[in-house]
Amino acid sequence: MRTACLLVPDLPLAAELRAHPALAGRPLAVAAGPEPRAELVAVSPEAARRGIRAGLSVAQGRAACANLAVRVASPALERAAREALLDAALSVSPRALSLPPSGGVFAPEAAVLVDAAGTRTLFASEAGFAGALAERARRLGLRGSVGVAASREVAHLAARAAAWANSGVRVVPDGAEAAFLAPLPFDLLDPDDALIATLTRFGMRRIGDLARLPRRSLAARLGPEALQLADLARGAGSDLPLPQPDSRRVEEAVDLEHPIDRLEPLGFVLRGMLSRLAARLEVRGLACGDLDLELILEGGERDARRVGVAAPTGDVRVLVRLVGLALETHPPGAAVEALCLACEGRPARRDQLDLFRPAGPAPAVLDRTLAELEALCGDGRIGAPRPADDHHPDALRVEPFAPRREIASAEPGPTPTLALRALRPPVPARVQLRGGHPAQVESAVARGEVLSAAGPWRTSGGWWSPESPSGNPSGNPEGRFAVDHYDVQISDGSVARLRHDRLRHTWSVDALYD
Repeated sequence: MRTACLLVPDLPLAAELRAHPALAGRPLAVAAGPEPRAELVAVSPEAARRGIRAGLSVAQGRAACANLAVRVASPALERAAREALLDAALSVSPRALSLPPSGGVFAPEAAVLVDAAGTRTLFASEAGFAGALAERARRLGLRGSVGVAASREVAHLAARAAAWANSGVRVVPDGAEAAFLAPLPFDLLDPDDALIATLTRFGMRRIGDLARLPRRSLAARLGPEALQLADLARGAGSDLPLPQPDSRRVEEAVDLEHPIDRLEPLGFVLRGMLSRLAARLEVRGLACGDLDLELILEGGERDARRVGVAAPTGDVRVLVRLVGLALETHPPGAAVEALCLACEGRPARRDQLDLFRPAGPAPAVLDRTLAELEALCGDGRIGAPRPADDHHPDALRVEPFAPRREIASAEPGPTPTLALRALRPPVPARVQLRGGHPAQVESAVARGEVLSAAGPWRTSGGWWSPESPSGNPSGNPEGRFAVDHYDVQISDGSVARLRHDRLRHTWSVDALYD
């Protein structure tokens, strides 16, 4: 087993920077509440260089730095950031597990475990795999450290050590866990305060000091918790396989600092949420399906609605337009205090291009166009025509349209032959007969004397239908029909197929030979 741990050491700060990238590089602090006496729970490096630290109040932080930007901690943003961290892990491995929040000094961190077994087939080394994992998280707006080891616990400690040393990636070779852990301080283990005070009183400062103590005496003097820490200090850890999440649901939420009662600023917030949602889907190779939008209104009322998406897409502009149209059609009944967007990720359609043929339309664009045409024309009216299992010459059926793939062949093609181009609807014609056969044709597509004729070929059916003859050229015809077809060569150079409806006593040009 090889396990990687992707860790973000300061989740409240990372969640705010992910939602508000314009604050990057500025003195920023995240507070527990909006009041001046609220405690600062996280500060950016720029704010730390100005003497601001976590634990101060908002008023004290602004007194130390006049241009300090203060944001209120948002549980919704932190929850979305944790899920985005899991998405980054699932983009490089099918097995991943999000760790529960820690306590003590490591309470602000967020970590996810990733199955790193077999990664050498995709990456040059485990260090390359760890770098790719960190890069996927960075693309989602989360900067973290990565540790790789033989067990979950050691990988977690390696990620903490990488974050502590600001090195980004730390790979522990198999069998070198004890040597790696020996010089690390006890603080990385996050033990109980009473236990760490006892170990410090005994003169122990490093994890290696704990590994040298006998297990039996350690358990008798300090209890089972110290025994677990000693086993971890020797490199032992859990080697259970990580689960394989099967859910593709992606959710983004935000708590607004001030209620919004107009659609324009609300659309600005939704654009940022849709951008983050689309980025999470993109790293996993998925596209956005139907959107579930929930608005938390003033007074506690909830406005839930579904925004349909014609075809899975990752185009943020299309999603913004769809959500905007849904809100314009049915505006919220009160000011909005919080928003939640969710969708079920769907595999994006791919198209294999041909080296010798021009590229066709993109699958997503084609699906969207077909869906828009079907919305205009009605269900079942858009598709590809196919011959129907019927004797009527006009019978056809409509199937869902899909571009046909033709494989280029080096062999010579078939000998060119005449192609029959049907005219729908048939073009009315005036036909003069001589000896019961067409002799003269007048129509909008062909006119002149008939030089030669073949036929008739008679087709009839529907005798079980009502007496009145009727037909539907665009679908399966109904009623009786009886038609004669003639192939004629006309003096104007055209070769046509004439149709004589024996029930209606009408003539028409049914098709032309090209």
